[in-house]
Amino acid sequence: MPGILLGDEFPNFEADTTIGRIKFHDFLGKSWGILFSHPKDFTPVCTTELACAASLSDKFAKRGVKMIALSVDSVADHRGWSKDVMGFNSQASNPLPFPIIADEKRELANKLGMLDPDEIDGDGIPLTARCVFVIGPDKRLKLSILYPATTGRNFDELLRVIDSLQLTAQKKVATPVDWKPGDKVMVLPNVSDAEAASLFPNGVTVKEVPSGKKYLRYTQL
Repeated sequence: MPGILLGDEFPNFEADTTIGRIKFHDFLGKSWGILFSHPKDFTPVCTTELACAASLSDKFAKRGVKMIALSVDSVADHRGWSKDVMGFNSQASNPLPFPIIADEKRELANKLGMLDPDEIDGDGIPLTARCVFVIGPDKRLKLSILYPATTGRNFDELLRVIDSLQLTAQKKVATPVDWKPGDKVMVLPNVSDAEAASLFPNGVTVKEVPSGKKYLRYTQL
């Protein structure tokens, strides 16, 4: 994703949205943030994704994460589409619980490296790919995932990733394959055995491997 790299400060862009004009850093405040882009309004996969995101909005809020979507249509289109999204959830009378950015000129899509060259609209212009950006309270990019327009995202996985990012931002650990909250975590390689003993009162276990190297160290937080 050439537009922005992990660890970069996320651009403090201004944009029109379904809740009015925003300045992105002000919108985030001191919270974590997740920005997810969509190829176009009133399209099938995008509608299922936004509906899923809306149904999980309380879980993102519980983690202190502000949600915002982006699509290449107008604010008016976004507002109309939002009703379909909530209708998909059988909640047509409820508002969409997060704003949608209007990127009609694809300025943000270009800036952030979101365009999918294999998906073209009726005017021959590339559509936005399904990007996910997770931004930390320090306004730096913590995670980016890029899906093609034809593949819907897994929002339960995004919650799992955010749990890992928030945990590893506070503790000197990493999360192994398929980790879920409550599972054992791995002690970072740059933490000495002596430091690990003081940091992790529940103890550290080592998985033995043929090399004899003691690098697979687990602990329960």
